[in-house]
Amino acid sequence: MPRTPAQIAAIARGGYVLSDSEGAPELVLIATGSEVAVAVEAAKLLTAQGRRVRVVSMPCTSVFEAQDAAYRASVLPAGAKRVAIEAGSKESWWRFVGLDGAVVGMDTFGASAPAKKLFEHFGFTAANVAQVAAGLL
Repeated sequence: MPRTPAQIAAIARGGYVLSDSEGAPELVLIATGSEVAVAVEAAKLLTAQGRRVRVVSMPCTSVFEAQDAAYRASVLPAGAKRVAIEAGSKESWWRFVGLDGAVVGMDTFGASAPAKKLFEHFGFTAANVAQVAAGLL
């Protein structure tokens, strides 16, 4: 995905704003790796519905957590609902979405199929993420 020089520099901070809403975001989609593309597509669906959505790419949660509070708040603003998308365990993402957020992830092990079918099976689709996010608003 194309990134600005500022975004490329922010990768070293563990998490950064990949795409933003016009005005304060009411919803933040947080993803890493292959899930970033799903978040971007879900943001497009939600934006088309009139929602203000920010997409945050978070390649390294521990590095992001080591940043100062002001930076973390600038990326994950208070007041916005949050959804994390993780094609693995949901467990570690709750600290970023809070009790009123959601995590689209897995709590099971052992499925085997082509990646596209697994993503659909476990809900890692733009349509599902948009539906989960809309349910928080």
